[in-house]
Amino acid sequence: MLKRKISNTIIEYLNSNSNKIMIIDGARQIGKSYIIRYIATEVLNNVYTNYIELNFVEDSLKDKLFANINNIDDFYFQLSMVAGDRMGKKENTLVFIDEIQEYPQYLTLLKFLKQDNRFTYICSGSLLGVTLSKTTSIPIGSIQIVHMYPLDFEEFLIANNFGETAIERIKADFINLESQSETVHNKLMDLFKKYLLIGGLPDAVNSYLESKNIVEVRKIQADIYDLYGNDASKYDKENKLKIKRIYDLIPSSLCNKKKRLHVQDIENVKGKRYSNYEDEFDYLINSGIAIEVKAISTPTFPLIESSGKNLLKLYLNDVGLLSNILYRHNISAIMNTESSVNLGTVYESVIASELKAHGFNLFYYDNKANGEVDYLIDDYNNLSTIPLEIKSGKDYTIHSAINKFVSNKDYKVNKGYVLSNERVVYQKNSIIYLPIYYIMFFQNN
Repeated sequence: MLKRKISNTIIEYLNSNSNKIMIIDGARQIGKSYIIRYIATEVLNNVYTNYIELNFVEDSLKDKLFANINNIDDFYFQLSMVAGDRMGKKENTLVFIDEIQEYPQYLTLLKFLKQDNRFTYICSGSLLGVTLSKTTSIPIGSIQIVHMYPLDFEEFLIANNFGETAIERIKADFINLESQSETVHNKLMDLFKKYLLIGGLPDAVNSYLESKNIVEVRKIQADIYDLYGNDASKYDKENKLKIKRIYDLIPSSLCNKKKRLHVQDIENVKGKRYSNYEDEFDYLINSGIAIEVKAISTPTFPLIESSGKNLLKLYLNDVGLLSNILYRHNISAIMNTESSVNLGTVYESVIASELKAHGFNLFYYDNKANGEVDYLIDDYNNLSTIPLEIKSGKDYTIHSAINKFVSNKDYKVNKGYVLSNERVVYQKNSIIYLPIYYIMFFQNN
């Protein structure tokens, strides 16, 4: 059983008698259904003695019992056909609606189910962001959307029996800007590099824990990568070829100097702009299978006010998918510290997924005069901006762009971070040097 941080959020909701219905949103194959089912049937099984699970994707492929329902009376009638003896009271009956996006009218119907208050409900959705963007009557006051992601690095550590007490101690060192011992540093770096290979998709992590076989892990990652790409044909038939093309271009675009996807490569047509493919980009982002990082040339707080989409970077939602495409079964490219392979792409990718999972909107600095900084995040404590530079090699002290950024008085920046393989934590002027694994403690609370 993989421990997921979102478990506490789900348990608190189910124990709270909330006036909203929770929907867990996220890409497919990240463990949404499993964690809800586990909490309902194992953790809170003494509370919810009546557990009812409806999978709308399965229903759409079989009997379509719930396909054309638009009012709560019809819903209860159909529910009684599959779970009549389990329809108890609100206090002991939990109805889990899985893959709710398959029947979009239920996003509206949830409001009335909540008002009727007959049972306790929780939902999950894959591609929910896509469905919500096309739904005109979203009951904002009646639903609570919680985003879920693949296992982050801290969850990966716990899965590998790295003690939570030790993690808390390391977190205290991060807060106090203290270094780890050589022994602890080496252990963390070993697990971090394995995380670059395995990623955070639960099936891949479980396969690694059970078999320690990279070939088996890569098979799972390849299947999920293909699944994500093929989903486009199901949910957007009109633009599926262009969506699939953009998706397939993500790994190669990350390997070019600017790490940006060139829109003219999508259809090999000159003169095309981002606006010509805005719906396709939005599909990949809203589905949770791609992470967007927006360009900013002149940062102001909050960063969203000065961002643009014309110079967009896209990252895959899981670093294991990327490392599979780049290196296949050869683990030495990542695990061998003397490797000549430039790991900048996978390091930036894992930082993107970590920051996204921790609640940050992602931006990067792109200024013709001053250069490029890998990431910018909002600094709410100082109403400013924090730049992050990610280094995978030994030249971690060479970073002219972030130097110019933090020294620009117009930007009003208090500090910047350089994250690398280096063990020692120290500060030089406004730049703080941290080991790469400390990214797990960056939280947008």
